[in-house]
Amino acid sequence: VNIFYYPGMEFPQQQKPVADGKIIYPLGVKEITDKISNDEVVKRLKLVVKTYMDMDQDSEEEKQQYLALALHLASEFFLRNPNKDVRLLVACCLADIFRIYAPEAPYTSHDKLKEIFLFITRQLKGLEDTKSPQFNRYFYLLENLAWVKSYNICFELEDCNEIFIQLFKTLFSVINNSHNQKVQMHMLDLMSSIIMEGDGVTQELLDTILINLIPAHKNLNKQAYDLAKTLLKRTVQTIETCIASFFNQVLVMGKSSVSDLSEHVFDLIQELFAIDPMLLVSVMPQLEFKLKSNDGEERLAVVKLLAKLFGAKDSELATQNRPLWQCFLGRFNDIHVPVRLECVKFASHCLMNHPDLAKDLTEYLKVRSHDPEEAIRHDVIVTIINAGKKDLNLVNDQLLGFVRERMLDKRWRVRKEAMMGLAQLYKKYCLHHEAGKESAQKISWIKDKLLHIYYQNSIDDKLLVEKIFAQFMVPHSLETEEKMKCLYYLYACLDTNAVKALNEMWKCQNMLRGLVRELLDLHKLPTANTTAMFGKLMTIAKNLPDPGKAQDFMKKFNQVLGEDEKLRLQLEQLISPTCSCKQAEQCVREITRKLTYPKQPTNPFLEMVKFLLERIAPVHIDSEAISALVKLLNKSVEGTADDDDEGVTPDAAIRAGLELLKVLSFTHPTAFHSAETYESLLQCLKMEDDKVAEAAIQIFRNTGQKIESELPQIRSTLIPILHQKAKRGTPHQAKQAVHCIHAIFHNKEVQLAQIFEPLSRNQFASPMKSIVANFIVKDLLMNDRSVGSKNGRLWTADDEVSPEVLAKVQAIKLLVRWLLGMKNNQSKSANSTLRLLSAMLVSEGDLTEQKKICKSDMSRLRLAAGSAILKLAQEPCYHDIITPEQFQLCGLVINDECYQVRQIFAQKLHVALVKLLLPLEYMAVFALCAKDPVKERRAHARQCLLKNISVRREYIKQNPMAHEKLLSLLPEYVVPYMIHLLAHDPDFTKPQEFEQLRDIKECLWFMLEVLMTKNENNSHSFLRKMVENIKQTKDAQAPDDPKANEKLYIVCDVALFVITNKSTSCHLDSPKDPVLPTKFFTPPDKDFSNDKDYLSAEARNVLLTGKIQVRSQVLTACFHVIIPCNPSKSIYCSVKWFYIFLSNAWFLVLDSTKIC
Repeated sequence: VNIFYYPGMEFPQQQKPVADGKIIYPLGVKEITDKISNDEVVKRLKLVVKTYMDMDQDSEEEKQQYLALALHLASEFFLRNPNKDVRLLVACCLADIFRIYAPEAPYTSHDKLKEIFLFITRQLKGLEDTKSPQFNRYFYLLENLAWVKSYNICFELEDCNEIFIQLFKTLFSVINNSHNQKVQMHMLDLMSSIIMEGDGVTQELLDTILINLIPAHKNLNKQAYDLAKTLLKRTVQTIETCIASFFNQVLVMGKSSVSDLSEHVFDLIQELFAIDPMLLVSVMPQLEFKLKSNDGEERLAVVKLLAKLFGAKDSELATQNRPLWQCFLGRFNDIHVPVRLECVKFASHCLMNHPDLAKDLTEYLKVRSHDPEEAIRHDVIVTIINAGKKDLNLVNDQLLGFVRERMLDKRWRVRKEAMMGLAQLYKKYCLHHEAGKESAQKISWIKDKLLHIYYQNSIDDKLLVEKIFAQFMVPHSLETEEKMKCLYYLYACLDTNAVKALNEMWKCQNMLRGLVRELLDLHKLPTANTTAMFGKLMTIAKNLPDPGKAQDFMKKFNQVLGEDEKLRLQLEQLISPTCSCKQAEQCVREITRKLTYPKQPTNPFLEMVKFLLERIAPVHIDSEAISALVKLLNKSVEGTADDDDEGVTPDAAIRAGLELLKVLSFTHPTAFHSAETYESLLQCLKMEDDKVAEAAIQIFRNTGQKIESELPQIRSTLIPILHQKAKRGTPHQAKQAVHCIHAIFHNKEVQLAQIFEPLSRNQFASPMKSIVANFIVKDLLMNDRSVGSKNGRLWTADDEVSPEVLAKVQAIKLLVRWLLGMKNNQSKSANSTLRLLSAMLVSEGDLTEQKKICKSDMSRLRLAAGSAILKLAQEPCYHDIITPEQFQLCGLVINDECYQVRQIFAQKLHVALVKLLLPLEYMAVFALCAKDPVKERRAHARQCLLKNISVRREYIKQNPMAHEKLLSLLPEYVVPYMIHLLAHDPDFTKPQEFEQLRDIKECLWFMLEVLMTKNENNSHSFLRKMVENIKQTKDAQAPDDPKANEKLYIVCDVALFVITNKSTSCHLDSPKDPVLPTKFFTPPDKDFSNDKDYLSAEARNVLLTGKIQVRSQVLTACFHVIIPCNPSKSIYCSVKWFYIFLSNAWFLVLDSTKIC
């Protein structure tokens, strides 16, 4: 039975060793003194350790026999011995001595006990290195101390706190991820016994635990955080009062000097709450006190903290502490604007994580939705919409009502947010039915309320309604049949006012198309009619945002139209009655592209033209769309439609469908001109419903001008029906029939004999997008069906690749080919695909991260993903949407760990660049090849660069028009892309570390060496000027991140260092002012001047020589490590493979027993 030490036990009287103090050693152990060598001391101590390990507490005779030895081992010779092996063995002996002699330790002097335990504590640092040959002894020492609770002896010492603090600091510093659970458990046992069996925890000791919870320390040592977390959980009952005392002094009494952690109290409260809310059971009332502070910033800090505590996923704080919750809710009405804003932001997380609290929040959000601050009203909307997008059940009708009210807010930003938010909810739950019919019915009012906004006087509101209609209510990106089905049933479900608003919207768009058509007709006149043009321009400008500025921009646009005939032709095609939706998209894209140059960070002129194009472009209605609408009408007539499923009766669907066609017949009459459409309308004329027949006649009247000449069979069928309606129909039908005959037919007596059979239409294939989304992406790419062979290789032959991975590679290729076939991103499919490919690169090929795919197959998928992005980048419409982050991920494939991936990717990159298919920025990727460990790969990359630069220079010489596109052709313009790419290199983590700076220099020189082979047209000074200009900008990828900008500037300084050291003519004046890509760099700020030198003198020396010198203080520290002994004695070191760099020479100290 082991006897443990416990607090409060008395120290025994000094035990007297036998034989008058003579030290008796175990059998075979000679005397241990300072006269023998360290190796001999270690050898003898090992036998002593073995002896003590074999002894138990019942060996009274042996305990008395070796008592003198126990006292001897606590002498200065052992406790201050410079040899770490000696110290370790002595510590193990002392731990066993405490175990054997428990509960009466043989040491009675308080000073000696303190010295012994501090000595043992220092030895525990050896636990850090689990690979050390001595680790088992360190573990034995820890296990022994934890099991016997030896440190409990220290409770009787006056300054025991010093020992405990040192012990806790040691254990928290040595714990790491290489330790197994036993090590962690023994550490916990050792520390928890001190906390739970002592009289209390001092502030200093508490600090040693809590400091590991601070975010900065937590990120540095996750294992120390976990250890502290478990320790606090285990000792919650004991330590809670100490924690409460600490927070009471800091929060209530304002004694920040009580601890160095006082400034981190809110971080600590958050962490402690996450660990165990019981740790803060006495602290929460103190927070209520702080919520009522007179200091606004202090209230803000507490509100931010409580927002995290109340809003946490599994938090029950709101129900457990109602007074604090109510006090927190009171801050929604705080006088300090940032506090109210923070409360509103919290509400979003609270609604998502705690739907049961929605009732409490509703009233406060109602008040804040009328807050005088625009930002707060805006955030109320964002809060409610975000919760609704996650789950519509999280927001009640009252909350949605607040958003509806804000659609009429006095501020445009708030109105826009409210309208866009409701539109997103409508698309998600009504259009896509993501939560069933019940949820769709709950927000069915949204479509009407959004269209009602079209009655507002503001042109901004009208334009936003048109945008919402085109993107969310009837998305123009849908396939024609799906799009028209959406429109058909939407029109049938709208209330009267919403129908009128929608009709007015089409009428306004048609009117604007007419104005543009008349403007183009004026351009065709032999002599320009300036007055007439000016009148048209003014009228058009009134239908655009900010009419004052719109006038100026329309004048400029009119001037461009007069100068560019191709642009006029594109615009004429766009407003042509026969223009299809697909043609309209192409025309808008072409016109926009023409007006994009020269590229500018913000181009208000282009934005205004886009507004005009969006209003006049027929993105919904063309002849194909009208045919699809008529088919839906036919199905409703035949009773085969899904009318009931859509919440509409067949009669209502038919009537609404004909009313819709009647309206469209005014705005798009040419789209109706097909036999199929007219055949269906003829069927409607024969229906008994008078309203249906009347609407059908009106459609014929509006659209049938070419029936007599082009559709004789329709004419022959229509004539008798019109005669019959004129004679026997209702008055309205008779009137419309006469108007129809008058509008369509030239000779009412002549009948056409020939019957023109109606054109048949093939059934539409299943939408490709759904196949891609549901099968290619979801079922194939996002699903790992089989487990790959764990061969450990990074690449295998083609016949060894698993069939599933081969299928995934082909799926990626299919995605790319599909997008390249569309050549537009109207459906945002390209964005989704690029995100998918980026995720595959980030996950190193294992998209699902289930670790089912073997290394070699992952290499195949990384290569496929990188190659796919390269392929998409060759299409301009997709290149524009590739983000800098995606470009960087793609470029890093050239540094892949697999040789074959690097090789194949580099070849694909080269082929596309040399054919001028890829944008210039992709040539910057070759700079990363400087880091390739294989010499042949670096040589190949250099040859690729030489070839690409040569091809581009030759192309510029032979094509005079190429001078207008120098930004995309001139090889020197690759430098900004290269600098940006290197600044975001994942390996460039420590900007001031010499090794990393040297790598950056190598990558820069890899490219610059080829570019600077010749100084054509003073290109060296052009390069210098370009880099200097970059230093006057900011990183567009993270303009507000000082670290990102610092890395960018450091790379610039390295580039300038390379250029100035390699060229003597770079300081001449640059021939032209370089243009920087706005996608990667912000425009220069006139108020910003960056003349700082980011490279130290030492860094420049390293870049110049390539050698890193060790500073004198580092060298001194090294010698202290090598020679820790007393210099007066023989010095032996146990140093293996230790390098010292001194005076540009390397000295190697080898072997384990060399005299230094």
